[in-house]
Amino acid sequence: MSVVERTTTLGVCGVCPAGCGVELELEAGRIALLKPLKGHPLGIVCTRGTRAPEIVYSPDRLLYPQRRVGERGSGRYERISWDDTYELMVERLTAIAAEHGPEALAIYSGRGNFELGLNEMFAPTGTAESSANSVLFPLGSPNACGVGSLCFVSYGLIAPRSLFGAPMRELHEDLDNAGLILVWGANPATASPPVNLPKLKAAQARGARVVVIDHRRSETARALRAEWVGVRPGSDGALALGMLHVLIDEERYDREFVERWTHGFAELREYVREFTPERVEQLTWVPAETIRELARAIGDAGGVSILMYTGLEYSNSGVQAIRAALTLQAVSGNVDVPGGKLFRSPDRPRLNRLLTEAPEGPPPLGAEEFPLFYAVRNEAHAALLPRAILEGEPYPVRSLIVSGGSIVTAWPNPARWRAALAALDFLVVIDRFPTADAAYADLILPATTMFEIESYTEYDGHVGLRRRVIEPVGEARNDYLIFAELAERLGYGDRWPQTEEAMIEHALEGTGVTLDELRDAPDGVVALAQPPRRFRKYASGELRADGEPGFETPTGKFEIASEWFREHGYEPLPVYTEPSEGPLASPEIAEEFPLVFNSGARIKADFRTQHHNIPGLVRLQPEPLVHLHADDAEVRGIAEGDLVEVVSPRGRVRFRAHLSEDIVRGAVEANMGGGGPLGSKSWRDANVNDLTDEGNFDPISGFPVFKALLCDVVRV
Repeated sequence: MSVVERTTTLGVCGVCPAGCGVELELEAGRIALLKPLKGHPLGIVCTRGTRAPEIVYSPDRLLYPQRRVGERGSGRYERISWDDTYELMVERLTAIAAEHGPEALAIYSGRGNFELGLNEMFAPTGTAESSANSVLFPLGSPNACGVGSLCFVSYGLIAPRSLFGAPMRELHEDLDNAGLILVWGANPATASPPVNLPKLKAAQARGARVVVIDHRRSETARALRAEWVGVRPGSDGALALGMLHVLIDEERYDREFVERWTHGFAELREYVREFTPERVEQLTWVPAETIRELARAIGDAGGVSILMYTGLEYSNSGVQAIRAALTLQAVSGNVDVPGGKLFRSPDRPRLNRLLTEAPEGPPPLGAEEFPLFYAVRNEAHAALLPRAILEGEPYPVRSLIVSGGSIVTAWPNPARWRAALAALDFLVVIDRFPTADAAYADLILPATTMFEIESYTEYDGHVGLRRRVIEPVGEARNDYLIFAELAERLGYGDRWPQTEEAMIEHALEGTGVTLDELRDAPDGVVALAQPPRRFRKYASGELRADGEPGFETPTGKFEIASEWFREHGYEPLPVYTEPSEGPLASPEIAEEFPLVFNSGARIKADFRTQHHNIPGLVRLQPEPLVHLHADDAEVRGIAEGDLVEVVSPRGRVRFRAHLSEDIVRGAVEANMGGGGPLGSKSWRDANVNDLTDEGNFDPISGFPVFKALLCDVVRV
């Protein structure tokens, strides 16, 4: 038997967009093994990354363009050429635009195509960070939208702009110097990439205190053996206000920062009077003494970092809860100081983006309903798509391109979304694998994984080259090139670089780094020249466009009371709103559905709706689970591993029960991501959004409430 030699090459993992540096072993031109690349700014391989060969070479991969030949939903397709694909797309898009107006065209971008080159080259103007795709803007459609309509924007854009006048990408936590670190609304152990978990371990090793605030003793809390503060889902804002009450009442806040650099403190002082630790205990299930002790620790610590992500977004007051937590950090004196929340240097080198102006004409969907979302994203809000498709309000949408997304499994009320997709005149799905949405598509187009493309990546202070490690599988194409070619066929391809090389060169303009330098670098990474670290930049006029001291807000101060919010009719203070479907606001519903429902916590075996067909990952968790406290299970006669149904006022979904004491009593956590066409029957049948409510959302962001509803769990 002949021995096939393996060759080694360096590259960037292509399972997700994080950009982890890897050493790859290739066998006959195919990926055989991934290992972390030592010395790389992000030299990590997560559980999903280790299964890259199974993902790339899965028999379920989409390999060729396909056109529907049967009834919509019948699953009957025929293979066609890319040339025929583009001809059909141009014909249908232009015909629909001519009949209904260009606003009848929409595009939805999902988490599956988060690739830096694609996102930064097709971004709309007027946003610091976007995943929406502007390719239809020159045709006249304002309706670019996507997963940003239900993820990240509350935390990453709206809340920080209202307080700091800056997006979260301009801020970061100084974990290396913090004396106290709160992990709140985040789970670094399952994050993509898990870059902060080693930093937290290092912080603990030098003596920092780490406290995890979560309704679960999360994987992070367990990995660090950290203190866990179990909080009732949806009540995080009340917890932050309770700690602010203690800080202010005991005068443990930073008086100099508050008096000189904040706006609205007097209003806040008055508002938090009623949020005594005893009252907040009733709201949050956190003991009053725990609230007092943690608040005092925040006031006394030398540097407080709050490591947060999207976990607080999914309640009726998600944006305000995030604002309350960030206000707690600011009032305690931890803005742009060692160990706190730091502003990145405004004069640091930045990669070049290619921004496209939205067309004049009818505004995008949701611009009137969610004006702050529209202000920070300059895109449509996807929550309004079903109404536009099914009811023609405020105008009809008749065509949709879904790129790297799975709408049916991501949004509440999947049945309404299925009806909407079925009612379209033209639906295009671009992905690596079949999705629930693809069942209704007129065209299904195969996209590459990120091992099969050349692009670029960005790290803190570095730029990296994403080298093509293997040739595209089948006739799959780079998402970026699919859209660049579509623009060319529609007559405006000159707006975007038409090759991967030209796209990378555009991104590097003005950085002082060339593509040749990246290619010559052994690990494909070049450091960008960085200015020296400076603190309290708000005091030296570095954060404002006019050079004056302060923040880039209407008042020039950290706006505890946001004038931007006030202008648009929202409560300017970071107020707490009790979850509308919760045990306190809806006791009559709670009688039948007494448990607080949550979904969305990441697991290591998948990434949202992806990977349920990958054997090496499925073995880690063959079936979807619902986590509930052992005491709640006992009174229901439920044992570990029982087949159960989670029931809500809207539906019922089957899971396997997992019992522990690592979740607060009275709450459950149900796996999301099921409901797609791949994987085991148990995953295919478990669309958690059959339990959620499209009419229950944060009025500021429009985000669905995924983490503060009511349910019960019953044995099957």
